[in-house]
Amino acid sequence: MTRFLSLFAALSLICLNSCTSTSVVSLDYLSSSGHVQPGAAEFATQPFVDRRDVGPLELGTVRTQIGTPVENLQTKVPVAEVVTNAFGYGLQVRGMLASRSAARFIITGEVLDMQCKLIVHPYGYAKVRVNVVESGSGRIVHSAIYEGERQSSAYMPGTGTPVPMLRDLASGALQDAVDRALDDSAMRARTGGRPAESNGWQPGTI
Repeated sequence: MTRFLSLFAALSLICLNSCTSTSVVSLDYLSSSGHVQPGAAEFATQPFVDRRDVGPLELGTVRTQIGTPVENLQTKVPVAEVVTNAFGYGLQVRGMLASRSAARFIITGEVLDMQCKLIVHPYGYAKVRVNVVESGSGRIVHSAIYEGERQSSAYMPGTGTPVPMLRDLASGALQDAVDRALDDSAMRARTGGRPAESNGWQPGTI
């Protein structure tokens, strides 16, 4: 009997894994120029480092109400690259993006958390450590952790795939973290931020 139960458990696990699908998604940075603080074009980006203890493309999981995974979400490019791109778009919409050779400051850091999930409530979360580095000296002039969080109402099974909703929640959470970092008055003060008119900008896929 014990041998039969072990075999049954193994077969069930194989069946469960085979039933779990994977969706690949792109995130968007969609901040409106009317809701951000313009600044001087003195910044460039450097790749962020992924400190999450998961795969570089892993974004989240859709689970049943009892916790069974039914769908995995992945990004098209590594999450660290997604975050780096989001900061680039954030700088661009504020008129703060400069070429690497002309930048006074470099924005880089670590991805501490970036995920979306669905058990009952669809949820997106982002947490990044942002370091602002002086280009000439390599000195860190500002370092802080910023978070973004988005949640939607309960998902009703049978009403369609939740993947687009989770993608939007993850995008929104990352956007909130980026906006809080780039509009942080402490960061602006430490970099001697000078106001500037925002340039033309279009939303970007990250």
